Amino acid sequence: MNLSLTDYADRVWHGAVDDSVVHAGQAGSGVIEVADGVGWHPGFGNVVTFRTDDQVILFDTGNPLSAGSLHQAVRAWTPLPVTTAIFSHGHIDHVFGMGPFDAEDAARPTVLAHERIGERFDRYLLTGGYNTLINRRQFQAPDLRWPTRYRRPDLTYREALTLTRGDFTFELFHVEGETDDATVAWVPRHRILCPGDMFIWVSPNCGNPQKVQRYPREWALALRRMAALGAEIMLPSHGAPVFGVGRIRLALTETAEWLESLVEQTLDGLNAGARLDDLIHSVRPPAHLADRVYLRARYDEPEFIVRNLWRRYAGWYDGNPAHLKPAPEDRLATALADLAGGGAALSEAARRYADAGELRIAGHLAEFAVQAAPDDAAAHAARADVNQARAEHESSLMAQGIFTWAAAESRERLGDEL
Repeated sequence: MNLSLTDYADRVWHGAVDDSVVHAGQAGSGVIEVADGVGWHPGFGNVVTFRTDDQVILFDTGNPLSAGSLHQAVRAWTPLPVTTAIFSHGHIDHVFGMGPFDAEDAARPTVLAHERIGERFDRYLLTGGYNTLINRRQFQAPDLRWPTRYRRPDLTYREALTLTRGDFTFELFHVEGETDDATVAWVPRHRILCPGDMFIWVSPNCGNPQKVQRYPREWALALRRMAALGAEIMLPSHGAPVFGVGRIRLALTETAEWLESLVEQTLDGLNAGARLDDLIHSVRPPAHLADRVYLRARYDEPEFIVRNLWRRYAGWYDGNPAHLKPAPEDRLATALADLAGGGAALSEAARRYADAGELRIAGHLAEFAVQAAPDDAAAHAARADVNQARAEHESSLMAQGIFTWAAAESRERLGDEL
């Protein structure tokens, strides 16, 4: 790396370099020294390393594909034994680097995590097929297979835990945000904050359409709690470090404000009797924060968060009585095709609306066309083209992934006929 870490972080702060949950800008750089005895191992799932006189502590351990490279990088940084690892939460890009350290000729490291992480791993075992499918779709990774074995923690806590290892004292506390099992680490003597995925250099990942419940209101509360600590160095588990009390406080408080606005607008509408559809198309994040590098909707996006808030506070009924006990989708599609003059008419209409830039309407019509005529090549051709256009017009990875996957489904369904 030609730039110093602080200069690199400054460029990320100003938007000159991309480093976030979407793009790991320094992946493959090994362990980079942040401060005396503190290292940063960047990747898809950063790892923070702490070295004392006789041991190493890890905050997060990366994803399954990087376990070997993490081990090599830590060993290039220091030969001292890893005695302790802290999991920020149970997502697999944070908990799969322990294997090589467990296998070393030394005492097995102690893994610490919040007590709910075991329930997460249990759920993963129940829904392995689904998690394989949705992560292939989200990340366009057709060979991905969801893990079936997990490194369980040796020690868990409920609300807070103080951990001392050599010169480092870690004040661990539980928060809810992207997950319900999240741990934040505060190292008061060194003024270092490890927020895990509570800060990811893009808008908060708390509306993911294919994942379980997220916690936007609780996330905002946690961000304000972290901002009050006065950290001088923040080392998130995705994206670049942030240096300086002012920048850290600003990033955390403005992210909290961004979330609080969505929460307030959604709850106001819900309490006033609005339908979910009304809120999806009316709730907007604060305009004065639109240019913030760390609030770009490049992974998740606001309307997904609105849906997640509705699920959290209002259940699954969206206010439209036709959706309470709906007709089967293929039967509805057939009825609409009859009204339109056949499935071909729906396909042609989908293309017209797409050409006019009305991609949301085009998406509905293209889906109805293939549901009404599932073996029709022209219908699948329209569906593929419409969804590809939708993917190209989206900025969030989640929307891109779903639309790209839908386009590929239709191309695969008819093969060379398309």
